[in-house]
Amino acid sequence: MRKLCPNFDREDGLDTVLEVPIPEEMFASGGNTRGHKSLGTTMKAWMRSRHSHVDRSAPSPLGRGAELQLMLGVIGAPLVPLHVQTHKFSFSHHLKEDPMEASMAKYIIKQYIAASGGEQALNSVSSMYAMGKVRMTATEFRTGNGDNTGHANKKASKGGGGGEMGGFVLWQKKPDLWCLELVVAGCKISAGSDGKVAWRQTPWHQSHASRGPPRPLRRTLQGLDPRSTANLFSNAVCIGEKAINGEDCFILRLDAEAAALQARSSNNVEIIRHTVWGYFSHRTGLLVQLEDSHLLGIKSRSEESVYWETTMKSLMEDHRPVDGIYIAHAGRTTVSLFRFGDTNDGCTRTRMEETWTIEEVDFNIWGLSMDCFLSPGDLKEEEEGCDTMVQNKRPPIRSQAPFKIGPSKVAALDPYDLD
Repeated sequence: MRKLCPNFDREDGLDTVLEVPIPEEMFASGGNTRGHKSLGTTMKAWMRSRHSHVDRSAPSPLGRGAELQLMLGVIGAPLVPLHVQTHKFSFSHHLKEDPMEASMAKYIIKQYIAASGGEQALNSVSSMYAMGKVRMTATEFRTGNGDNTGHANKKASKGGGGGEMGGFVLWQKKPDLWCLELVVAGCKISAGSDGKVAWRQTPWHQSHASRGPPRPLRRTLQGLDPRSTANLFSNAVCIGEKAINGEDCFILRLDAEAAALQARSSNNVEIIRHTVWGYFSHRTGLLVQLEDSHLLGIKSRSEESVYWETTMKSLMEDHRPVDGIYIAHAGRTTVSLFRFGDTNDGCTRTRMEETWTIEEVDFNIWGLSMDCFLSPGDLKEEEEGCDTMVQNKRPPIRSQAPFKIGPSKVAALDPYDLD
C-alpha cells in the first residue's frame, strides 16, 4: 500500500501524505490498462477536490458511472441490523435455562471467544486500527420480463479489467465509536458513528444520518472485531450445520426484532426483515462466513411498493494472531441485489463482488480521542435525510454503465443503513 502521492502542483515539492493509502498495483509502472493511464489524472482531480467545495448536483469530475455508485452505495459501508449494547460478554446464567437452540448457540460463542484469543485478551482491547485494500466488481445484471416470469432478457458481465481497486482505513473505539474512509477508483466514501448517530458521506450526496440507534459497521464483523461478533451472536440460535469452503460449520441465526425494524423505517420505506447468519468452524471455532439477508419496501409516487432484497455473503480467510487475537486478513464478499414489484420493468438482479486483504492491524491506539469520531458539520437530520434520499429519482452523476439501475433508490438509499 502506498501512503505518499506525488505533488501534482509542484514537481519539486514534498510528496503528499494520503489520508487513505492506495494499493501499490494502481501505481505499477508499464501498465497498459485504461486504469493505469488515467491514474495520474484521477489522483490529481481527486486530490484537488479535497481543497475545494464540491457541487454534488453537478456531474462527477472524475467521470464515474452509476455502476461505481451502486457498488459503493451497497457494499461500501453497510451496517449490521442490531445495536451491540454490551462491551463485555455476559453468560452469567446457566445454559440449561435457555431453549436447546439458544444454549447451543451460547456454547458455540464461548468456543469462538476462546478460539479468537480468550475473554481476557478480547476485553483488554479498547480501540482498533485497520488498513487494507479492496477490489470491487459488478459481475452480472439480469432483467426479467414484465410478466415476472423470471426469464432473463439482459445479461452483462462487468469489471472485465479486474474491477475497481481501492483502499480503506478503519478506526474504532468500542463498538459505538468508529470511522471509515474508503477510496475506490479515486472516489471517496466516509462513514462513522459518534456513539449517538451513525452517518455517511459520499461525493454525490450531502452527509446524512442513519435512522435508529447507532450500529456497528459490517466490515468490522468480517473478522476484525471478535468481541463485537460475540456480543452480536450472544442472542442467536443454532439452526444446524453446513460445510462452507470444505469446512464443517455450525449455523447461528439472528433476526432483527420488530421494534428495531420499526425504528429504521419511515413513511416511504418499510424494513420488512433483516436476518444474519454466522457460520462457525467445527475445527477451529472461528467465524468462517457471515451472511445476511435484508428485505425492504419503497413506496413510489403511485403508492405502489417496489421491493429490494439484498443478500451478502462474506467468506473470511487467512486468520492470523495479532497481539494474541486472531484476525481474518483476507476475505471475499458476494452480493445479490434483487428488485421486484415494479410492473413496468419486471424484476432485476444485480450481482457484485468485493475481495479485500488487511495490510495493517493494531489495538489500543494512543491518542484516539472523541474528536476523531465527530460527525460532519453539514450532517442532515434523520427524517430530512431519509425523505430527501427517497425522492431522488436519478443518480446525480452521469451513468456510463450499459444498464439501467432504475429509480436510484439503492444508490441513493443504502438498504443497510437507511440513508
